[in-house]
Amino acid sequence: MTIAIRSANPEDRSRCLELLAALSSFAGGSIDPGAGSMFDRLLDQSRGQIIIAEEGGQVLGMASVSYNCAMRYGGEYCQLEELIVDPAGRGKNIGGFLVQRTIDNARARGCKEYGLYLVEATEQNQPFYEKYGFKKVGSEMRQEL
Repeated sequence: MTIAIRSANPEDRSRCLELLAALSSFAGGSIDPGAGSMFDRLLDQSRGQIIIAEEGGQVLGMASVSYNCAMRYGGEYCQLEELIVDPAGRGKNIGGFLVQRTIDNARARGCKEYGLYLVEATEQNQPFYEKYGFKKVGSEMRQEL
């Protein structure tokens, strides 16, 4: 079967939230109660976007990005927020298809840079992202609000 890569629509909401819950539990957390309303906001693509991978009518993966403004770029940059592939979709390069589509979309939108964060639980994914042109730059600091 063919894997289709497309923008999410309202009918994808429950499946995308299931995938997000699986990612959250893998990282030792739980899904935020506001995730559903954020899904709805991302559908208009003004501040971000959700891309899904579908095969035979089944959503097997999703990627979400945010579009942020920075004076240093004179415009927007893109940030990969979540990348999730269902175990049933592994080994089919679904993650690669999703990352490449989000890169292509960010470039078409005029974003000056595309970034992502690797946390301790995902550091082993660095070689995967390097295949798509990413380079490791510095460290991150955060503060919970």
